[in-house]
Amino acid sequence: MFQSFEVTSTPEKGPARLALLRQEIARAGLDGFLVPRADAHQGEYVAPCDARLAWLTGFTGSAGFCAALMDQAGVFVDGRYRTQVKSQIDLAHFTPVDWPETTLADWLKQALPDGGKLGFDPWLHTKGEMEKLAGCGVELVAVDNLVDRIWADRPPRPSGKIMEYPVEFAGETAGAKRKRIAADIKNAGAQAAVLTLPDSICWLLNIRGSDIERNPEVQAFAILHADGRVDLFTDPAKAGGLALEVQPWEAFEPALKALQGVVRVDPETAPVAVSDILQAAGIEVQAKAAPCILPKARKNAAEIAGTRAAHLRDGVAMVNFLAWLDRAAPEGGLSEIDVVTKLEGFRRDTGALRDISFETICGAGPNGAIIHYRVTQETNREIRNGELLLVDSGGQYLDGTTDITRTVAIGNVGDGEKTCFTRVLQGMIALSRARFPKGLAGRDLDALARYPLWLAGQDYDHGTGHGVGTYLSVHEGPQRISRVSDVPLETGMILSNEPGYYREGAFGIRIENLIVVQPAPALHGADARDMMAFETLTYVPIDKRLIEVDMLSRGERDWLNAYHAQTLEILAPLVTGETLDWLTRACAPL
Repeated sequence: MFQSFEVTSTPEKGPARLALLRQEIARAGLDGFLVPRADAHQGEYVAPCDARLAWLTGFTGSAGFCAALMDQAGVFVDGRYRTQVKSQIDLAHFTPVDWPETTLADWLKQALPDGGKLGFDPWLHTKGEMEKLAGCGVELVAVDNLVDRIWADRPPRPSGKIMEYPVEFAGETAGAKRKRIAADIKNAGAQAAVLTLPDSICWLLNIRGSDIERNPEVQAFAILHADGRVDLFTDPAKAGGLALEVQPWEAFEPALKALQGVVRVDPETAPVAVSDILQAAGIEVQAKAAPCILPKARKNAAEIAGTRAAHLRDGVAMVNFLAWLDRAAPEGGLSEIDVVTKLEGFRRDTGALRDISFETICGAGPNGAIIHYRVTQETNREIRNGELLLVDSGGQYLDGTTDITRTVAIGNVGDGEKTCFTRVLQGMIALSRARFPKGLAGRDLDALARYPLWLAGQDYDHGTGHGVGTYLSVHEGPQRISRVSDVPLETGMILSNEPGYYREGAFGIRIENLIVVQPAPALHGADARDMMAFETLTYVPIDKRLIEVDMLSRGERDWLNAYHAQTLEILAPLVTGETLDWLTRACAPL
């Protein structure tokens, strides 16, 4: 079993740890210290040794930070975690702060009106991040990590083995990638680029690892030279016989100091320390986006074909699961943990599952309103008749990464829930059907998925879609469908399409498919204009019992009927018996 249900949040330990941290803050002559979720690679998912925010506060979400001052400690969380954080931290000692609505700069102006000194670890924050604090009246002081001083039993760095990623799935050799990206670096006037994002390094070198659970990545730093050479820095023991030259972690800083000419560094992803080391050595820094991010996001034909195959395999697991759920749920006695365990079992039955792509979110009734809910032995809830069950899950397969959410009815649910579900479905369909001019970004499309909810005065506090990797991170940038994303959507980019609606204390709804950007099919009589569209990758039935059919337009009904017909066509040959019977009924036209 990949997923565990142990309780990882320890809010009761937070006050004592905060007191120890404040002693270190005072000893360092500071007025506060920043404790981010991120590690030196700016990863959303971090190794146990880097889980400083969770260790200090109890909050286990994948984004956020704590600003620990001598008289208060703000825990900054976005809309996904505002329900969760209240149950994970000691509210007498830590205060949730709605972020990014409240910026750290504005909060500091109120919390430290007379100014002061705020410490930060320069390996855990980016230059772009720190520049946003300019003008807040507080002096920023780079120091060694104060949390590490008091974390007596801090785990060691991960040391998972490196594996070669087959070129049949990568679609391009590592040598060809290095040559292509190195040419871009040279053409932009630099002699080298510093790579700090593990997924970029893995993509460039066609390697994968196991340093971070759910993410087959190798934690490492790298320097890509303009002649195509790559210096890789991590634990050499990870290479274990591969024809891969690896230098130890401690060689990274001397290697930076030894560089010559202009060096490209991404101010939005690289640690502040990287630029500081280079500049102190008299090396010119070119502040420019990391060179692998966009090429990695533009999936080639082999990567898209592999992702389609992974989704087909995952679709079989999902329909087996949903058919089982419909049989088992009316009998009663099922818990959230039972559901998560059974779903992982169906994915394992494919014979190809290498890991789950994230901790399965399985929320019954009010737990469904916790957007990134993780069931534990303490929170495990029985699934009751008349409730909604939200299941957001995915698998890591060698040929692709999946992510799918289905919200299903357990027995007869209320009309209010059905109305909300239908609005969410309308938004998901609107984005699926979208045709849009080439060059538009995620922010230009985000409103399509929200409009049906907005008409009813409703909304959701998360983005509509995130990028997805190919046997890499399930959350991949830079592409997003969100009101803050200005990255143009390009052919080959894989994204999620997942509008939702959440009523705290009652229920949660989310419907999610993965989609890939493609040139739009030609239309007779259309203008001579480059248009883009989305190809759906996920084929699993959507619960028709929750749809208020009269709310759907003819176009929406036609899309859903066509989607279900396609789902039946591609999955029916791969399932049998009760699952095939269930699939046939679930895909019947409205």
